[in-house]
Order: sequence, then structure tokens, then C-alpha cells
Amino acid sequence: MHVSFEQAEQALEAAIRKAEEINTQMCIAVVDSGAELKAFLRMDDAWVGSVDIALKKAKTACFFGMPTGQIGNLSQPGGPLYGIEHSNGGLITFPGGVPVVNTDGILIGAIGVSGSSVENDHLVATAGAEAIGVSALPAHPWRT
Repeated sequence: MHVSFEQAEQALEAAIRKAEEINTQMCIAVVDSGAELKAFLRMDDAWVGSVDIALKKAKTACFFGMPTGQIGNLSQPGGPLYGIEHSNGGLITFPGGVPVVNTDGILIGAIGVSGSSVENDHLVATAGAEAIGVSALPAHPWRT
């Protein structure tokens, strides 16, 4: 199953509303379950450098089925995923990428957001993910 184009648009709209609510400009990427770009938006005045970061956050969340900040916690020196950011053509392991899971618990895609603090990026990504699904997979033994 993949996030549909209509769902990707809904996720973008919800993320934009949240970004406007907190008065920030974002780059927002939605990928399908194969981590392929489904929809993208760069809000007016959002940083150009955030384009690549948003896409990599979405892909990272999709590849591993967990928020990028959670991967960041696991990838610290001495952690079980230390060095993972060097795999898959470069990953982003700080907050702002969130998986999208349907009501059956199946990963259908992910959303990545960049352009503000990592806390704001995560808030905006979560708003987009929750507009079309849930933003967490069932517990896995090594997820913290």
C-alpha cells in the first residue's frame, strides 16, 4: 500500500496550516512506502537548503518506520545505530521526519519537514502525518 496523491495533498495542506500557525516557512516532502517522492512544497521564503533535508527526513522515516529524532537517539556514539546516517545515500537523524501508518498498522509513506527548529519541524511533520494516518508503528524491540 502507498500513500495516494490525494493523501499526499492532504498531508501537505495540514502541514502548511501548522507551519502558518507557528509562523514559519517550511519545505515539506511526502514519500510513498517505497520512499519515492509523492508531493513536495517549498513555502515562500523557506530556505533552499531545507529542500534536500526535508526529502532526506521523509526517506529516513520511511526506510526505518520511525521518527527521525528517534533514529537520532539510537545513532549516538555507542548506540546500536551509530553511523547509520552514512547509509542509503545519506540519512537525516534529527527530528522532522515522521512515518505515515494506516489504520491497519501498515506503513504507507512518510513526511519530512525542514525550515525551522527541529521541534517545529517535528510538529509540522506530525500534523501532516496525522491528517492521513497515524505517525507511529507498533512497538519494535529496539525502538525506544
